[in-house]
Amino acid sequence: MFSMLHPLDEITPPLSGVFGSARVQYVADYTLRIVFLNEEPSIVMTYDTVQSLHAVWALRRVKPEEQSTVLKFSEQVGTPQHMATSSSLTAHLRSLSKGDSPMASPFQNYSSLHSQSRSVSSPSMHSRSPSISNMAALSRSHSPALGVQSFSGVQRFNFSSNTQSPRRHSVSHSPNSASSDSFLAPETEPIVPELCIDHLWTETIMTMREKNSQASKVFITTDLCGQKFLCFLVESQLQLRCVKFQESNDKSQLIFGSVTNIQAKDAAPVESIDTLLVLEGNGNLVLYSGVIRVGKVFIPGLPAPSLTMSNQMPRPSTPLDSLNTPSKPLNKHLGPLEEGVLLSPVPELRDSSKLHDSSYIDDCTFQQLGTFIHAVRDPVHNRVTLELSNSSMVRIAIPEIATSELVKRCLQGIKSILPKEIAVQMLVKWYNAYNAPGGPSYHSEWSLFVTCLMNMMGYNTDRLTWTRNLDFEGSLSPVIAPKKARPSETGSDEDWEYLLNSDYHRNLESHPLSRALRLDPLETSFPKDDFSPNLSLDSSTLLFTHIPAIFFVLHLIYEELKLNSLMGEGIRSLVVLLVQLARDLKLEAYIDYYYREYPALVKSSRQTCIIDQAQTGFMHHPSFFSAEPPSIFQWLSSCLKGEGAQPYPYLPGVCERSKLVVLSVALYILGDESAVSNEASHYLFRITSGFTLRDLESLPFGVALPIRDAVYHCREQPASDWPEAVCLLIGRQDLSKQACEGNLAKGKSVLSSDVPSGTEAEDDDDGMNDMNQEVMSLIWSEDLRVQEVRRLLQSAHPVRVSVVQMPEVSDHEYIEEKENRLLQLCQRTMALPLGRGMFTLFSYHPVPTEPLPIPKLNLTGRAPPRNTTVDLNSGNIDVPPNMACWASFHNGVAAGLKIAPASQIDSAWIVYNKPKNAELANEYAGFLMALGLNGHLTKLATLNIHDYLTKGHEMTSIGLLLGVSAAKLGTMDMAITRLLSIHIPALLPPTSTELDVPHNVQVAAVIGIGLVYQGTAHRHTAEVLLAEIGRPPGPEMEYCTDRESYSLAAGLALGMVCLGHGSNLIGMSDLNVPEQLYQYMVGGHKRFQAGMHREKHKSPSYQIKEGDTINVDVTCPGATLALAMIYLKTNNRSIADWLRAPDTMYLLDFVKPEFLLLRTLARCLILWDDILPNSKWVDSNVPQIIRENSISLHATELPSSEDLNLETLAQAHVYIIAGACLSLGFRFAGSENLAAFNCLFKFAKDFMKCLSAPTASITGHYNLETCLSVVLLSLAMVMAGSGNLKVLQLCRFMHKKTGGEMNYGFHLAHHMALGLLFLGGGRYSLSTSDSSIAALLCALYPHFPIHSSDNRYHLQALRHLYVLAAEPRLLVPVDVDTNTPCYTLLEVTYKGTQWYEETTEELMAPTLLPELHLLKQIRVKGPRYWELLIDLSKGTHQLKSILSKDGILYVKLRAGQLSYKEDPMGWRSLLAQAVTHRNSETRAFKPETISAFTSDPALLSFADYFCKPAVNMGQKQEILDLFSSILYECVTRENPEMLPAYIAIDQAVRILERKEMSETFELWQIKLVLEFFSSRSHQERVRRNPNRGLFMNSEFLPVMKCTIDNTLDQWLQAGGDVSLHSYLSGQPTEESQLSMLACFLVYHSVPTPGQLSAGGLEGSMSFSELLVKFRQLKMPVRALLRLAPLLLGNPQSMVL
Repeated sequence: MFSMLHPLDEITPPLSGVFGSARVQYVADYTLRIVFLNEEPSIVMTYDTVQSLHAVWALRRVKPEEQSTVLKFSEQVGTPQHMATSSSLTAHLRSLSKGDSPMASPFQNYSSLHSQSRSVSSPSMHSRSPSISNMAALSRSHSPALGVQSFSGVQRFNFSSNTQSPRRHSVSHSPNSASSDSFLAPETEPIVPELCIDHLWTETIMTMREKNSQASKVFITTDLCGQKFLCFLVESQLQLRCVKFQESNDKSQLIFGSVTNIQAKDAAPVESIDTLLVLEGNGNLVLYSGVIRVGKVFIPGLPAPSLTMSNQMPRPSTPLDSLNTPSKPLNKHLGPLEEGVLLSPVPELRDSSKLHDSSYIDDCTFQQLGTFIHAVRDPVHNRVTLELSNSSMVRIAIPEIATSELVKRCLQGIKSILPKEIAVQMLVKWYNAYNAPGGPSYHSEWSLFVTCLMNMMGYNTDRLTWTRNLDFEGSLSPVIAPKKARPSETGSDEDWEYLLNSDYHRNLESHPLSRALRLDPLETSFPKDDFSPNLSLDSSTLLFTHIPAIFFVLHLIYEELKLNSLMGEGIRSLVVLLVQLARDLKLEAYIDYYYREYPALVKSSRQTCIIDQAQTGFMHHPSFFSAEPPSIFQWLSSCLKGEGAQPYPYLPGVCERSKLVVLSVALYILGDESAVSNEASHYLFRITSGFTLRDLESLPFGVALPIRDAVYHCREQPASDWPEAVCLLIGRQDLSKQACEGNLAKGKSVLSSDVPSGTEAEDDDDGMNDMNQEVMSLIWSEDLRVQEVRRLLQSAHPVRVSVVQMPEVSDHEYIEEKENRLLQLCQRTMALPLGRGMFTLFSYHPVPTEPLPIPKLNLTGRAPPRNTTVDLNSGNIDVPPNMACWASFHNGVAAGLKIAPASQIDSAWIVYNKPKNAELANEYAGFLMALGLNGHLTKLATLNIHDYLTKGHEMTSIGLLLGVSAAKLGTMDMAITRLLSIHIPALLPPTSTELDVPHNVQVAAVIGIGLVYQGTAHRHTAEVLLAEIGRPPGPEMEYCTDRESYSLAAGLALGMVCLGHGSNLIGMSDLNVPEQLYQYMVGGHKRFQAGMHREKHKSPSYQIKEGDTINVDVTCPGATLALAMIYLKTNNRSIADWLRAPDTMYLLDFVKPEFLLLRTLARCLILWDDILPNSKWVDSNVPQIIRENSISLHATELPSSEDLNLETLAQAHVYIIAGACLSLGFRFAGSENLAAFNCLFKFAKDFMKCLSAPTASITGHYNLETCLSVVLLSLAMVMAGSGNLKVLQLCRFMHKKTGGEMNYGFHLAHHMALGLLFLGGGRYSLSTSDSSIAALLCALYPHFPIHSSDNRYHLQALRHLYVLAAEPRLLVPVDVDTNTPCYTLLEVTYKGTQWYEETTEELMAPTLLPELHLLKQIRVKGPRYWELLIDLSKGTHQLKSILSKDGILYVKLRAGQLSYKEDPMGWRSLLAQAVTHRNSETRAFKPETISAFTSDPALLSFADYFCKPAVNMGQKQEILDLFSSILYECVTRENPEMLPAYIAIDQAVRILERKEMSETFELWQIKLVLEFFSSRSHQERVRRNPNRGLFMNSEFLPVMKCTIDNTLDQWLQAGGDVSLHSYLSGQPTEESQLSMLACFLVYHSVPTPGQLSAGGLEGSMSFSELLVKFRQLKMPVRALLRLAPLLLGNPQSMVL
């Protein structure tokens, strides 16, 4: 036996053990066959072919400790003394094992057989130890106690046996067989087992066992009461064996019971109704529930085997013929009405429709064939296929156990309360009665149920009037029922009397229609049987002893149904049954209770059935039975009043809704301590588990009110992190949609524009078509700056070359002139892709079936006026070779960076994009780097990576190495480290072959190491990189060119590895990192090179004689930046002082001015907290000597001085200022800080003035341009993503400057600034985290290349690392109803810091948020949109996930408000304003205007049909006005869900006024509403939050309350006091007053007569006495005032 956990895994042997014991071994018993596997519970059933026994095992994962013990055992190889226990191989096995059989004595075998120790887990489970005679045991070919043989195939595992014999630890392999030794020779490592099976149960051993009695079919079935059975069919014995099993209490183990055998030829479970279908040997289909027989199944169209073939099938004459004698077995056939028998075509059946027409078939072809059912198969739900002997198939459906909701509920309740055996019998009887042939229609199901139930309780339903009149046909007219019984068609007087006595007639009399038609009630002569003596119950029936329990459950079901306003019909039916039972059980309190609820249904003259006093003792009163009827409304009422209420009884599965309501109201009104704090939210969390909005709608309005109130609370101020269910419940679709999107995987976003804008033709794709226009047009709505940026950054169209031909210039010279001009312009064109990549960052989701469109880089020009093409390749001028290499690399990166990180792309797609022609290889190299930067390169298979690197294409290697490292940022991934080390000689062992790695690839690899180890402070890496900064040029001219970029890369990488660790570099103190870096920075003697590469560095350089000193020009930049990164933000003064600019002329002469920029930058980054956004701070970085003697940036003439080198001072000055500006840019990156912007803008202007000033020549144009570019980049960093207009103008100005000193590098810088300004189309900004600053230092290194292939000082590919610093921070509000972006007012609260207090500012979204770690909270402000709070103090992950999914925040417009786009100033919704503030004109509200407030079709049509006045309305006008104002109220206050409640209250009060209330249901609801509003908790909430207007219109409720009071008081004065008095004293009241009396009792919560007499109120003389006595009964004083005159008898005693 083997197991696999996944199709691609290696097979492993499972272990086996006994449940609860610790010993386990490998399963190695070839006699076991698996016959059944099941997932829930996780079990395996096996069959032992030798012992012919089935066993059940629990399947589970192996525990680690078991793995180790087994693997230890298997290491012991067999020794001679183990040989005996090996195994007795008989001939039967020789065929399996190739070797000879070992010679072992059979008797030792036998002893090992008997030494088993078996734990018996339960008495009924017999152990498997052989209780058989010795000979029988020996004659076995193999018994489970013996081990396994050496199969050649399974030799990998050293097996131990599967039984628990304590003497043997492992099975040895027979040492004397030569072949088996040869198997052992290759010792393989053991396979770790994954699964384990624990033995649970084995069949008992019968005296007679047949061979091959393996189960052919195994399934698990549940009986009607939920007990589980494992059934297996042994075909050879025609037996279905059923074993009952259940979980042990701690859920850890399954306990099996005994086996029951059912004779069967085939069987199948019918899951949906918890039964199984058994095909008996004689061809009968029988339905069983568990092991209890339900009855035969009869299928119309298939002859029953017991009937002779020609016989016609008799049908029972009436559906009820065998109900009266329940003792007779009910072998009922399933009726034809339930069955659609689908026959597979049988050739002889000409007309298959005939089957369905005839109710039974007389001339069916089956009869000639003599077919019978052969097998049962494919059970699904309640359908199953029968295979007939003529090999056709029939699909049949077994009918449900009940279809009506009410019957289902009652069955469920009764089932849960009765003992299981009785419950199953009851359900079986019901099932037979219900599914009798000609089965009942839906309506009469209830009647049938009542009859069946009453019969089982011992009633004689034929003699009981109301059950006899139950309407079995369910048609409206009751005439049909008696007609069935009477054959004569002529009518008789009895028919008329029957009609008058029917329930139908009674209901009709109380129907409002009969009143409207003024029909007189008919006097009926009572039929004779009403005066018949009372009936007694038969106490021998099945359910007689359980009547009280059943009654109580039905009562709880009744209470449960009252909470569902859709079940009104069912409640009325149920009350009639309950009243009958309550009468017979003599439960006065219950009868009174039902009377109060349904006065019209509970008439006083009904039959009672006598229960023998002697028998009452046998009745089984359950412990939870209470004498006072539990009432859910009563409970809620006392809870609202704040009286202590009894706990409400709860039955799982029956009272689910009651439980929720009780819980919710208790939490909300009484309140857990945690839920009191105005937080309705806690409470909502608790109920959403079972509540949805639809449930809330079907709750009666009084019960739902507290819940709706909580919903209203929460809707105003929800938290943003509530689960979807809660948000749906409170009606905030914006939140629920947010929660729902939050759970989805990152896919295509809502906003991404699917269609590229159609205006551009296919061929002129400039790579910027896929931007999201919709959002950008919201962010920058006033102007066309986005189009301008596109125009500046496009590089796919020829440029305009305008050169005027002077008269003296010849044509040939003119052409050369044009081409030289084009060459200048191309310097700019080649720099554009870098900026374009920033602009289009992450804006596109590629289609996986198409390659990524990469726009071509166009280096041609067009000359006006004739638009002639100018080309560089004409050969007229010298063009540098490979000029466009890097430009096309950047173009590829820009195209690749368009791909959003959330896109679905895979390895195949990346390879599929590989271009066919070699010219595009550079673009593809860039594309690979971009995929690394957006994280997709991790999907590329290692094989492909290897492929690309072996091609030896320099660009591809650079792109790939940088890409892979960026994708694995900071992970210390070993595979990538190996990959990078191959390209860095310093990381290879000293003896390795020297690989010829191109210099630029080495640089890329070094930076890659920095990225992969970023922030890890990995010692070895740091040590190597530190040495590499000062790597001398090797012999034979190696490494002597472009050394600067390598040294810089090593410095940057070292900085990344130790990023921000400062002086806490653990375990590196001996490396003296800071001192070594300082030496690299300022120069001095070389230290002795320790380490492996000593030999290489002996010889001096061949280009520059360096000697023993460090070449500072090479090592300084890298070392400076490494110091800056290691001590980043540490505010370490001592290190910072090393980096101060020198303040004497002598020292200044030693430092390159450019390096001063780096030093100033490094110093400021270390002293992070000292950076201030003003020009004073910038100037404070300039040393005094420079400040005093330097030309200020504005000066026009030169001061003269002899001893000072003015040129040095001027250059030092501008570079230091540029360095300080750059550090400002880093400090405020992405913050849009106004002070920083103004300060930097001022310096940019100053530098521009300088450039045009006469003094420019001293400082040098090149230096000024560099500084200006640096300041421009700093500006762009501060304003990143904001698209600031002033910076855009500066960039555009710089864009126009071509020629002169403007080289490729400056264009690169200017367009990077432009790209940063519109980063990601305004969706991204820069972060100031350590890792971002490191990435930006690489990308914005302030030394720009001179020409397009210049990588001497800084590798151009690193310019793209800015991506690692970009983070999505654009929040786009999307209107949840229209699904379009919109404007919303946000209020952003900053946390307090050392520079400013906690502050709040308002932003109009869509907007870029500040960095999240600075924020405390964000909220969407009203009044136009629903408020929404995102609290960041709990953590930023939620907001981060919103921002990463395109920043979509769903918002919902409030009623009557317009969006900011339609109504920017908020004037148009003035109408809404005026009306919402409750002025007196609301009555005059026109229904047409409702569309301004809501788009709900239901409300609009309500306004249409119920609020529009028509001609001559008369008194209806008043109702219309009421409806209009109610609708208005609901819509403007945004709680339209209250509309039904308002109308229901109004209708109920009107019915009461007309004295037509036949049930007090609505009155209860009004009472609950009033009690809620006067409840203490509600009053407190209003006090705490007075501006939140009352939930319902303030005038409406008092008016309603007043009307009810008046109506009831009038009734009392008009003779109601008489009936009230007779009720209180226990005499019968007249029928006409019953309904009003019940209303009075409910509304005033009058106690029952029983309670009154118990209170001893008779002797009271004064009102004060009554007050004291009524204190216990909790009756309100206003009700007592009305009762007192009756109780005291004389009006005088009312005087206190």
